[in-house]
Amino acid sequence: MTAALLSLTLFLASGQFAPQQAGSEPLAPPLEMRVQKLGKELRCAVCQGLSVADSPSSMARAQLDKIRELVAQGQSDQEVRDYFVARYGEWVLLQPTAEGVNLLVWVGPVLLLLGGAYVIARQVKRGEPSAPTASTPTASTPATPAEPTPSTTDAVDPYLQAVRRELDQ
Repeated sequence: MTAALLSLTLFLASGQFAPQQAGSEPLAPPLEMRVQKLGKELRCAVCQGLSVADSPSSMARAQLDKIRELVAQGQSDQEVRDYFVARYGEWVLLQPTAEGVNLLVWVGPVLLLLGGAYVIARQVKRGEPSAPTASTPTASTPATPAEPTPSTTDAVDPYLQAVRRELDQ
């Protein structure tokens, strides 16, 4: 029983059940394909993350009916988009136009990727160790001492001296 209710809920939520509004007849197949294509390009006013064609809400069905009506009147795809942009604002387009501030949406990720690749390449190149010399210490070159000598900044830094005193105790 629970599985049947769950599957029914998933079926209803998937949007495949959402019927057309009353009085909205499907158009001829080529025109209906245009309606569905335009419905995929416009955002549902209620769901906000779904297209009008994918949303199960009654508002999306009403928007799809309006698209169907405009297409039946002979309006072009751009005229239908302009109608919805005039009514809801540019937000209604799922794919914003590449002009003005919206250009950042299109160019920004590419610039960030290129900048990140440049920074990574620069860090990798800087981090490469220089080629080690194969010379062995001779009488003219002194061997390195076993214990490193403290640098002059270590001797002057009072905080470092206090930490060393605490660790020695």
